[in-house]
Amino acid sequence: MRIRFSGATDVGLKRQANEDSIHLPTQSRLAIVADGMGGHASGEVASALAVETMVDYYERTADMQPLTWPYKVDRDLRGDINRMTTSVLLANLEVFERASKDPSCKGMGTTVVAVYFLDDTAVIGHVGDSRVYRLRDGKLSQLTEDHSLINDYIKMKRVTEEEAENWPHKNVIVRALGMKDSVQVDIVTEQPQIGDCYLLCSDGLCDMLSNDQMAHIVGAVPDLDMAVEALIAAANDHGGVDNISVVLGRIEAA
Repeated sequence: MRIRFSGATDVGLKRQANEDSIHLPTQSRLAIVADGMGGHASGEVASALAVETMVDYYERTADMQPLTWPYKVDRDLRGDINRMTTSVLLANLEVFERASKDPSCKGMGTTVVAVYFLDDTAVIGHVGDSRVYRLRDGKLSQLTEDHSLINDYIKMKRVTEEEAENWPHKNVIVRALGMKDSVQVDIVTEQPQIGDCYLLCSDGLCDMLSNDQMAHIVGAVPDLDMAVEALIAAANDHGGVDNISVVLGRIEAA
């Protein structure tokens, strides 16, 4: 199988600056979306620093990966899980230290969601409320769990999912990069299938569109570049209250 990627980020209709950052695969099949916070320019600094640190780590450790081609082996995923976890921990430390040393960056932070595609597995690393979805056979499934106050309330059954739609503190997150010198990283592993499409996004997309709306657009627009544009346009049509970042990765036959 091969993977085709596309992505873009947009300021939206209400914000003065775009504090999101994305990374599309170049040397390795690593895709990232980060949603910065902190106001002024510091949110943009946090998200860009997180993405830069993770990409740099993956590039520096690329030669350490076992070379098995053209032979297929039974992979031990522990090394790849540790690689993803370490990249996020390093990104967290970079953001935390910059915020501690630079007064203009005090209090900044960022979410991050990343997917590294191996030949037969997708390794997802996640902190915050940016998300990864998978579209398979027309069904959109959320693969990450939001680290948000409202999601904690839903899990404790103090708020229903219907009530959560209009909850006043809906966007308060409880875990992000830069809040402390260390952070808990959630890891999910997936086995992609031909035809799957993975969607990474900031909450500027998924807060504006329902799962059905996102699934319809991704499924109905075969050109990935156009699908990305259509998702961003739809989010803006529904208010565009936040920055909007989208990365799509579609699994195709080689």
